[in-house]
Amino acid sequence: MIIDTHAHYDDRYFGEDISALMAQMSQTGVEKIITCSINLQNSEEVISLCEQYDMLYAAVGIYPHETEKYEFNADKLKSLAAHKKVVAIGEIGLDYYYYGASKESQINIVKKQIEIANELDMPISFHDREAHADTLQILKEYKPKGVVHCFSGSVEMAKEIVKLGMYLGIGGALTFKKARVLPEVVKEIPLENLVLETDAPYMAPAPYRGKQNRSDYIRFIAEKIAEIKEIPVEQVYSVTNQNAKDIFKF
Repeated sequence: MIIDTHAHYDDRYFGEDISALMAQMSQTGVEKIITCSINLQNSEEVISLCEQYDMLYAAVGIYPHETEKYEFNADKLKSLAAHKKVVAIGEIGLDYYYYGASKESQINIVKKQIEIANELDMPISFHDREAHADTLQILKEYKPKGVVHCFSGSVEMAKEIVKLGMYLGIGGALTFKKARVLPEVVKEIPLENLVLETDAPYMAPAPYRGKQNRSDYIRFIAEKIAEIKEIPVEQVYSVTNQNAKDIFKF
């Protein structure tokens, strides 16, 4: 069975085919999917979508590039997080690759959201792009539980995150031909500290790179991990699925 710990099924790329897609993926072994929000209004939409499908669960929060578009409302976030289908605060974090909001704004809002996650004893789904130093500093300071989504840091950074008790989200980038550091991370970090994710509809693994991603494509990521670690793919599924259940309390 497949557990996808990070996706975006409210995305417009899925259009009106979402019901058919959910049915197809259920038949191909997808058991649970966490679909992540980008702001508080979108969080409501994501929760509504998750109410329609048993396999879908929600993460609610404000994405880094959304941090200057709306006034932060802590009470609203706490209210959304209380919904029975919500299992995490996310997608939150830092993104210095594109300029969608200032570093100061991103840092300020992500700290507030982590404080709320810690207060509610909930895991986070943390986005880190080109912000490794600040990400690690914040995680060390606040010590949240959860996942660093789409991990793109070094082996040394991975080890520091694991020491904090967090997990690394491994997605389609692992299968790319030019991937160099991420395979080393997967080789060095115990399977007990990894979870599988797609970021669907984005970041499709090879052989579907550049096309619309979907949760059942996780099999290509699991197979690559099995190849790198020289273990049966069934072991990859078994351990990473249990990791996901431990983190998100399905």
